[in-house]
Amino acid sequence: MFADRLTARIVMACFCVTVLEGFDIQALGVAAPAIAPVFGLTPLKMGWLFSISNIGILVGAVGGGRAGDIWGRRRILTLAVLTFALGTLGVALADGYAAFFLARLLSGVGFGAALPNISALAVEVSAPQQRARTAAGMFCGMPLGGALVALLSQALPIGSSWRVLFLVGGVLPLLLVYVLHRVLPETRGKAAATAPAMPVREALFGGNRMATTSLLWATFLPTLLSLYLLLNWLPMLMVQKGFSKALAPMAVLVFNSPSVVGTLIIGSLVDRYGARRIIVPSFLLLAVTLTLLSTASGFSTVLLLLGITGFLLLSANYALYGIAAQQYPLAGRGTGSGAAVAAGRVGSILGPLLAGVLLSGGTDADGVIARLVPGALIAAVAVYLLRKAPADEA
Repeated sequence: MFADRLTARIVMACFCVTVLEGFDIQALGVAAPAIAPVFGLTPLKMGWLFSISNIGILVGAVGGGRAGDIWGRRRILTLAVLTFALGTLGVALADGYAAFFLARLLSGVGFGAALPNISALAVEVSAPQQRARTAAGMFCGMPLGGALVALLSQALPIGSSWRVLFLVGGVLPLLLVYVLHRVLPETRGKAAATAPAMPVREALFGGNRMATTSLLWATFLPTLLSLYLLLNWLPMLMVQKGFSKALAPMAVLVFNSPSVVGTLIIGSLVDRYGARRIIVPSFLLLAVTLTLLSTASGFSTVLLLLGITGFLLLSANYALYGIAAQQYPLAGRGTGSGAAVAAGRVGSILGPLLAGVLLSGGTDADGVIARLVPGALIAAVAVYLLRKAPADEA
């Protein structure tokens, strides 16, 4: 699948990072039904707890992508993993809402700093015809991590503390820090001497990139709004739909699992046929699936539709990371992909808050899901137009 052993090694290292990120992001959603009564959380407070890590991700994505352009991918990615490890351990040890809140913010900064550098590495270590596939190989770890946390929550003895999930999610990335330092080459560092980092404005909007950058932001924002609303609220939405708490982790598992393979399939198809032919139909079909999901009632039907939703939404989302990085030249790649990730993180902040506000106002789970349909349509239009936007040589 990959051109050489070095590329395969880098992909595997970044894959491990995304597995742990996916594990931690989903851990809060899986643990939410147990955490809410412990801290006396209303739906609105729970929405803020989900969103604070996404605020951290936004900050980390902008700063981490820029830092990777200046000081090198390996250094910043390693520091990012260390940061989210410490934040996740902080969640496991939190003794109150404020400590929990701050720990999630710290872990979010680490997540955010990692994402644009992984996107940039995918482009920098792969041939042009394999870039979406390489990014998919890295980012398919995120849904796998989500599936693993759902499985772990089911495997733990009855009565186990929700804190166990965050202890596991914090210790494993600490072990990965040393591996990353040894395995990753400093791809950006080697180029920095001859291609110093572009000024932010030039990287994003110079060279006829105004339309490209705007369309990427218009794609990432609604996509991550929908994704993070579902990633964080899915167990509680299933309970709100009338299913038992014991069945809620199954919904998380079904939502994540198909996209592990789906991400690789979509990435390969994008490399072969282009984003317009693959991602646009995926978003249109997603709009149809969300509409059906918002009216479904039987658990088997809901699981089937959740599996399709996860396949389409997660697979298209992770393919976008590789697509975004390709739109920018080397000296501005981290800045450009970081800004796209940051735009998406605005959506990831708004999504959980939107669900909290809607549920607090009396909207049921079906109404919350139905609100996601327009976002899928907006993303489809933006990707359709993206191909027509002028792009620089990568």
